[in-house]
Amino acid sequence: MSDHAFDLVVLGGGSGGYAAALRAAELGRSVALIEKSLVGGTCLHRGCIPTKALLHAAEVAESARHGSAIGIRTSFEGVDAAAVRSYREGIVHKKHKGLEGLIKARGITVVAGEGRLEPGPRVRVGEDTYTGADVVLATGSTSRTLPGLELGGRIIASEHALDLEEVPRSAIILGGGVIGVEFASIWRSFGVDVTIVEALDHLLPAEDVASSKALERAFRRRGITQRLGVRFGSASQTADAVSVELADGTSLTADVLLVAVGRGPATAGMGFEDAGIELERGFVRTDDRLRTGAAHVWAVGDIVPGPQLAHRGFQQGIFVAEEIAGLAPVLVADEMIPKVAYCSPEVASVGLTEAAAAESFGADAVHAYEYNLAGNGKSEILGTAGIIKVVRRVDGPVVGVHLVGDRVGELITEAQLAIGWEAHPEDIAPFIHAHPTQSEALGEAFLALAGKPLHAL
Repeated sequence: MSDHAFDLVVLGGGSGGYAAALRAAELGRSVALIEKSLVGGTCLHRGCIPTKALLHAAEVAESARHGSAIGIRTSFEGVDAAAVRSYREGIVHKKHKGLEGLIKARGITVVAGEGRLEPGPRVRVGEDTYTGADVVLATGSTSRTLPGLELGGRIIASEHALDLEEVPRSAIILGGGVIGVEFASIWRSFGVDVTIVEALDHLLPAEDVASSKALERAFRRRGITQRLGVRFGSASQTADAVSVELADGTSLTADVLLVAVGRGPATAGMGFEDAGIELERGFVRTDDRLRTGAAHVWAVGDIVPGPQLAHRGFQQGIFVAEEIAGLAPVLVADEMIPKVAYCSPEVASVGLTEAAAAESFGADAVHAYEYNLAGNGKSEILGTAGIIKVVRRVDGPVVGVHLVGDRVGELITEAQLAIGWEAHPEDIAPFIHAHPTQSEALGEAFLALAGKPLHAL
């Protein structure tokens, strides 16, 4: 048994953990990064990157299927699942090697193994301990299921869906959140008969209702069946199929059932509570500077209550490293963090929904404008429908931006800047957007809210 001392010990090598490690090393700290699997975590290996690779493959499939509509002679002969998997794994491998090289270049000590937090603060890995002047907890999240619904066989979570050796002929997706709509989009482009079951009234229920409705219309046009506002009852499977009973008595049958009801914090069995960490429903309680109740122990990413987004964890990791160094950094509020569902069409947002803004400021104090992408030249060229919705306080700043349409996720950073800097539409309206781009649609919405619409009545 031996003890190793570092300025910072990070437990978990996902987006939040490796960001904290890199920034701390950059600031001259000695860092140990403890990871039981592969640095990069869920985002790189089982989430963001592999699913977006599949979404790109799905986009290519759609282009091949519909090329003749724009005068390009193409044909769609099906999906080579093994080749798509090889393409996806190649991207993940390349990004993983790049991250490993970056960590090595910073002089960070990577410890392979399962860590357990102890008072000190320190982390035990096997017979060794790693003591830090500070410890950052960044253990991430795991797929959730529902009580009585056991994963296995034809009942799978998203990480299992990535490893399917064949494209299913049909799929039921339980949950209409980001994971659910992204896999629905992928599989439908691959020719799968898809049904989404969502207990709430809309897909992506955390988004502005206008965005949810726009996505639902688009999915209906794509032939994706939606069972909204109905709860799951039970599921059973045979060697050939899985059957789902809904609470309203409806029965559904498919090749696979994807359980996409969200992700839970990975905090159980890691010694957190014994070391003085307060948990609430498995999440780590922190103050507004991400300090836990244990001295010199911090938490970032999916184990901290709030939206479970890789870029949120990344930003929090940088924040904590700078906070420890005494740099007094600014922590971006959760509502200021952009969200994107990369389905087709994409759904992106930042700030408040119209309903949330009305609740915060009063219905009469909020003005929203919705611009249809049918009026945008680049969107017409791309063949995408959708909307741009901007919410402002009357005679005040922009407080929410909501986008639906293929590739609109690339516009969300401009929206974040507008909201983060409390810009008024009148401030933004004079700035010209390049033509033809989809960003012009966002400009049109700002113009309209400034009282001078050009391409809208």
